[in-house]
Amino acid sequence: MGTSVNRNDTLRHDPDCIFCRILAGEIPSDRVHEDEKVIAFKDLHPQAPVHVLVVPREHRRDVTELAEDPALLAHTATVAAKVAAEQADGDFRLVFNTGASAGQTVFHVHAHVLAGGTLAEGEL
Repeated sequence: MGTSVNRNDTLRHDPDCIFCRILAGEIPSDRVHEDEKVIAFKDLHPQAPVHVLVVPREHRRDVTELAEDPALLAHTATVAAKVAAEQADGDFRLVFNTGASAGQTVFHVHAHVLAGGTLAEGEL
C-alpha cells in the first residue's frame, strides 16, 4: 500500500484540511483500503451499516474538480465497488455532496459508500 507523498501530492495538499491530515497520517482513521491514488476509511458517524469514505490523495474541493481527472474519478468509483463487495453484499449507494447547502462539510472531495441491508430511498 502506498503511503508516500510525491511532488504532485504536495502540490495538491492543504495543511488545514482534515482529510489531507488523515492522508498524511497525522489523524488516525480506520482504513479499509489504501493505494497510490486513494484511501478508504470508515465514517465516524455512519448513516448505514457500512459507511466508508473514499478519498483521493490529491486535494480537490469537490466532485466537479475531481471530474477534471476522469481516471481518478473512475478509480474512486472502482474502489467504492471493491469496498462494498468486501464489506457488504456488493450493492451500494455512492454519494458525493457538493457544496455546503448540499451537505458537504469537508471541502476535500470524498465519496460516501453506503451499503449493508436495504437502504431506503431518500436516506443519505
